[in-house]
Amino acid sequence: MSILSVYHQSTPDTPNKVLTHADDIATTLAEQCVRFEQREVTQSIRPGTVEAEVTASLGEQIQAMRSEFCATVLEVLSVNPEHPQKEELRAGLIDERTHASDDVRFFVSGRGLVNIRIGEYVYGLIGERGDLLIVPAGVAQWFDIGEQPNLVLVRFLSKEGERARLTGDKGSLDYPGLDDTF
Repeated sequence: MSILSVYHQSTPDTPNKVLTHADDIATTLAEQCVRFEQREVTQSIRPGTVEAEVTASLGEQIQAMRSEFCATVLEVLSVNPEHPQKEELRAGLIDERTHASDDVRFFVSGRGLVNIRIGEYVYGLIGERGDLLIVPAGVAQWFDIGEQPNLVLVRFLSKEGERARLTGDKGSLDYPGLDDTF
């Protein structure tokens, strides 16, 4: 079940609102120009599956989404609790950052926590299988895979070599991580 927690920056440990219905999540995020929807995942893919297998298994679905989002590059994050560099991977994702183009994430299996900072609020989405999240270019965000990651996520990028820009804001550490949420 997808969960959206909305925090005011003055109370990062206590959400003002918690939503669990997809329509309510989509409406709340749409008010901030963030797109959320749920799509069918055509194959069952286990976290830890190598990128080539993930893209081959999702074949036509990935190609259709690539076309839909004008993506020239795919990134696959497939990690399970046995991943040898899970701590380093998590540490590299938790810092707040922005992207030069829209950030398109498709949750294939497992779960992860995307936090989006807009104005005085942080929107923390626990995304799960079938969730599609599109964060507009330039919006600050960070991602948590948890201490025992279990996730397959596909990102669609519009150009080769596109890199995130770290904001330097350490406020991401004030908010609950994936393991701290319900």
